[in-house]
Amino acid sequence: MALSLLSGFSILTFFASLFMSSSLAHDFSIVGYSPEHLTSTDKLIELFESWISKQGKIYKSIEDKLLRFEVFKDNLKHIDKRNKEISSYWLGLNEFADLSHEEFKNKYLGLKSEVLRKNQSPGDFTYRDVTDLPKSVDWRKKGAVTPVKNQGSCGSCWAFSTVAAVEGINKIVRGNLTSLSEQELIDCDTSFNNGCNGGLMDYAFEFIVANGGLHKEEDYPYLMEEGTCEEKKDEMEVVTISGYHDVPENDEQSLLKALAHQPLSVAIEASGRDFQFYSGGVFNGPCGTELDHGVATVGYGTSKELDYIIVKNSWGPKWGEKGYIRMKRNTGKPEGLCGINKMASYPTKKK
Repeated sequence: MALSLLSGFSILTFFASLFMSSSLAHDFSIVGYSPEHLTSTDKLIELFESWISKQGKIYKSIEDKLLRFEVFKDNLKHIDKRNKEISSYWLGLNEFADLSHEEFKNKYLGLKSEVLRKNQSPGDFTYRDVTDLPKSVDWRKKGAVTPVKNQGSCGSCWAFSTVAAVEGINKIVRGNLTSLSEQELIDCDTSFNNGCNGGLMDYAFEFIVANGGLHKEEDYPYLMEEGTCEEKKDEMEVVTISGYHDVPENDEQSLLKALAHQPLSVAIEASGRDFQFYSGGVFNGPCGTELDHGVATVGYGTSKELDYIIVKNSWGPKWGEKGYIRMKRNTGKPEGLCGINKMASYPTKKK
């Protein structure tokens, strides 16, 4: 039924010149499409319908569905073109494939980089004198990282970045991995941060210190929208931190020193189109340094002579490598790929 309705409308002939050459793109399981899908409009419609079913999408009208098909088609063109050009990572048809890039940026980014963090004195960086760094670190394997979460269409990445770092240091110091509440930050941390309209991790750390801690996620669950700040009962468990420190700006070695000891909150520019459809590999794609997204770094390593930082995102486990992205390090640029070295910070917790 849906196929006949779609094919009954005027659909632009797809780009006839698209033929697959990348070995990565030939693997349907990795990128979500095959060369056969690019040979005709009918095959594209079949692919779109299959994608709709897999993602559980529901459209309000045939007109909306046709609009989404055109967006899907344009995104597939970009994915296919880039998969022919790149080698260390690949793009795929994920759940964002029916969103234009502008729609995606408006929904899923939310760092208020224009709200500058406070400058701290050089002596505040507690890992300055660290000398021996391990070749690789993965805090997931050390049990200091909760499962990947999903911010949804609320621009609350700053809260997820903050919480991931606090969850990590709490596990390291106290031995307990406790999933904490992003919603509490969204609802209650309103002095400088702005809920689903963006915020900054340093101010969220300050709020947690001033507020006496952060409640567990199960006691203050995520709504994917702004709610009313709730006063929780005194007997409910909270996780506290002592304070926070900034990593020296544009200093990758300092970032690695800190990351070797705990997960960090970092900011990146995630508005590049490749970021939307990243599906795996060591990302070294085009991006600037205008910070617009808060994430957490949870380790670093090397693969096939490519050094990378492991980044935990908050777009759910279907995006990227089960919710993570490996971003190239040692780029030769002080600010790092996508500005990852520009604004890193971490919470502190007394034993």
